[in-house]
Amino acid sequence: MKILTGNDLKTGAVVWWDGSGWSLHVEDATDAGEHADMILATETAACRVNGGYAIDGVPDDHGKARPAHIKDRIRAYGPTVRPDLSLKPADPDAGSWVI
Repeated sequence: MKILTGNDLKTGAVVWWDGSGWSLHVEDATDAGEHADMILATETAACRVNGGYAIDGVPDDHGKARPAHIKDRIRAYGPTVRPDLSLKPADPDAGSWVI
């Protein structure tokens, strides 16, 4: 499984390819499979993502994509010592901040 990540050009936020666009939530990530390089080239050329790259993913207990490597899990889920600081999909303020 290959999932795509990068940074939003406006905010610098970590984003994940959800199959049709970029999401702030890793839970939305989908398997890009053999199309990963093509998707990244298209999205980078269209200036929709900065520094995009493909990573190995594994399904979680619910079948959702999850980063396989610890570095990318920290990138996805935030601080390892304070889970209350990570961005949650149900967070009403998710994505509303501007840098």
